Amino acid sequence: MTNCPFCSIAAGDAPAVVVRSWPDAVAIRPRSGGVNPGHVLVLPRVHVDDVGVDPAVTAAVMRRAAELAAELPDANVITSKGRVATQTVRHLHVHVVPRREDDGLPLPWTPRPAARAGGAAV
Repeated sequence: MTNCPFCSIAAGDAPAVVVRSWPDAVAIRPRSGGVNPGHVLVLPRVHVDDVGVDPAVTAAVMRRAAELAAELPDANVITSKGRVATQTVRHLHVHVVPRREDDGLPLPWTPRPAARAGGAAV
């Protein structure tokens, strides 16, 4: 696909810090450095817009993400579908985010302080 940054990376035509490479996918460091040390993106080598387009490609990418997550004691494995769900690049990608106790990284479903103190649930 033209103008897809992840297609360019998967094809080896754009720079990226490659963490792991497979015939069907590649794991890279986010250019921003990620939200936690060790954060990687797993993307298929073929263009698929999002998690709902091609279940076979999605399953292959999730398998590769699971291989990476298996090496960590704690992690989030996350993908998004669509702009409203925070997908900013229209190419399927799965975030593998290492976690540690009190790392301060909130997720959308993390209770806010008021909810933790017995306030209204979020």
